Amino acid sequence: MRTGGIEMISDHVKSIQAVERVFLAIGVILLAFWGAARLHRGLASRAAVEIFRAESATNSEADVAPGAAGFTDTVDFRQWSPQRIAAYKESLAAKSDFPLAILRIPKISLEVPVFNDTDDLTLNRGVGRILGTAEIGESGNVGIAGHRDGFFRGLKDVERGDSIELARPGHTDQYVITDLQIVNPEDVRVLAPTTVPTLTLVTCFPFYFVGSAPQRYIVTATMQISGQADKSVSKNAISRSKKID
Repeated sequence: MRTGGIEMISDHVKSIQAVERVFLAIGVILLAFWGAARLHRGLASRAAVEIFRAESATNSEADVAPGAAGFTDTVDFRQWSPQRIAAYKESLAAKSDFPLAILRIPKISLEVPVFNDTDDLTLNRGVGRILGTAEIGESGNVGIAGHRDGFFRGLKDVERGDSIELARPGHTDQYVITDLQIVNPEDVRVLAPTTVPTLTLVTCFPFYFVGSAPQRYIVTATMQISGQADKSVSKNAISRSKKID
């Protein structure tokens, strides 16, 4: 009887150990998935910039050299809202088109891919050229929109005289900030055609407003060297810029 009891206890212990091993295996698998997901997000957050750099290096290595002073390979979320961080991470798996250019503002250590259009998915993963404004690489007024609680949060700290770079394959355009202003969403003047090559950055204002911000913060920069003839802006351009809150 005693021997049988010991055997029963032994079998019970073995059963418990078997269950523990199963749960341990499940835990290891889940941990592996979690680690892989974090790794994917970390890599994907740099993918657009790194692919752009690799492509551009075939044309002009100096223009978009990796590790340029003042820039980082990872996204700095310290000033972002939690909702915008979540939206950014979700967008990485939903879209992976090639950026038109890379926007850099050394003053605020910003380096962000520029995509075409200003739909929600695009602005969650970068900044977007406002359709109807000048094409990147052509003269005129290039409008670029971004979220105030994401990539363009740092615009609150730029000043007149600060430099902006717009890197495209084989070439980098150099701009200097000439004006900062706050306007209503209906103010179409900020995206109007210009005779001087101009870069207009648009985001919502106030930066820390709760809800849909009522105004727009505009950063105007002019190119240091003039380019080709300008390109006109369509009537729909300003309506697209209204949807960037």
